[in-house]
Amino acid sequence: MRGWLTLTLGLLAVVVGAVWTVQGLGYVSGSVMTDQRIWVVVGPVLVLIGLVLLWRGMRARRRT
Repeated sequence: MRGWLTLTLGLLAVVVGAVWTVQGLGYVSGSVMTDQRIWVVVGPVLVLIGLVLLWRGMRARRRT
């Protein structure tokens, strides 16, 4: 069971960060985040954090 929480949080961060990025770019409408350039910056940062969490989760699972 080691690393599952980190993997789950990492995957969630990658997905949410990607959605925030496309909303900030204006490809997804119907949100207050649409066409707001701050989300074009925050989204990829969250994706990077998610990738780090995924990497750490995979390392934790290999050690078990």
